[in-house]
Order: sequence, then C-alpha cells, then structure tokens
Amino acid sequence: MHDHQAYAYGAWGLVITMVLISVFFIVRFIPMQTRLGRRSGGALIAFIVALFAEMYGFPLTIYLLLHFVGIRIPLDHISGHLLGDVISYSGLGNGWFIVMIISNIFLITGIWLVMTGWERVYKSQGELVTDGVYKYVRHPQYTGIFIITLGFMIQWPTLTTLILWPFVIAMYVRLAKQEEQDVLQEFPQEYREYMQRTPMFFPRLMSQRTALTRK
Repeated sequence: MHDHQAYAYGAWGLVITMVLISVFFIVRFIPMQTRLGRRSGGALIAFIVALFAEMYGFPLTIYLLLHFVGIRIPLDHISGHLLGDVISYSGLGNGWFIVMIISNIFLITGIWLVMTGWERVYKSQGELVTDGVYKYVRHPQYTGIFIITLGFMIQWPTLTTLILWPFVIAMYVRLAKQEEQDVLQEFPQEYREYMQRTPMFFPRLMSQRTALTRK
C-alpha cells in the first residue's frame, strides 16, 4: 500500500497534456518533410511519450529498481529525479536543486536553438543560410534536440529513455548527413566551403577563443 499523500503518479491527464504540447513543438519547429525526417521525429516523439509516462503516469524504472536491486525510493515526485537522489545521497549537495538547475539550462538552451534555427531557415525563402546561429554549427536544430533530450535525461532518467536516447541521436545524425547531400546538389561550391569552416553540431570553442584573442 502506498501513502496516497506522497504518491505522485497516475496523473494521466497531465501525461497527455505534456505529450501533446511536445508533439506540437516537434511538428511545428523540427523538419519532418522527408521519410527519414518523419522517422526521426517519430523516434523523438517515442522518447517524449516514454519520458512523461514515467514522470507523471507509472514509475516503471523505480518499481524495477525496487524489485531487482532492492533500492528503497519513495514514490513522491522529488524522489523521481534519480540523478538528484544519487547526488544527495553522495553528500554533494541538494541533488534536486542541482539537477533542476542544470537540466533547465539545457532545456532552455536546446529550445532556443531549435526555434532560432527554424526562424533563420523560414526567413531564408530557400536560400542557403550560413549566418546567425548557423555561423557556429551547420545543424543548430538537431544540436538543440540533442541538448533538450540530454536535459531530460539529467532531470528524469528512466530505463526506457536510456534505451531510446541513442536511437534518437543516431537518427538525427543520419538525417543531417542526408540533408547535407541534398544541399550539396543545390549549392555545391558554397556549401562545401561552409562545411569546411563550420562544424556539424557543436562549435569549435578553441577556434572561437583564438579568434577572440587575436581581436
């Protein structure tokens, strides 16, 4: 029997609401025009469904840890932040606070990258975009997805999302490479030069520091 005052799950209405909001964001701001794009989006949606189903619906990971490992984890919402529990039990500080700060920084940064990247492409009207956030990485929207999903993994790690996460990353890496082949056909010289000076997903921090030092 669970203490119903501490039991923080079974909120399936909230699960559906969060999933619908996330799906709207994905469909609205993340490319899904091609077959591989739709498959990548589907993998991302599966990750989101698994995440919120355990965050607010049924704590499968916690039950498995209780059953197979014997770790006693309260079924309140704060204890569901498993990485925070580890930090707190290790005496490294308030784990919940640390996890929420770090994960929210990741989430806000990732969402900003997705929306900023989408805005630059939307305004380009089919022209090649190499300025703004695209000056630093060739696929800021996919970088944003990587950062968002990592933020969620830090905030609320589960066995299902741990399994799904590498597939989501691999799908978007593959999608980015396919898209680049298409762009090379349309802008062969210009995009090849862009590829040589701009990294795919993450900026060259050392190069940026060197440039700033020279200035």
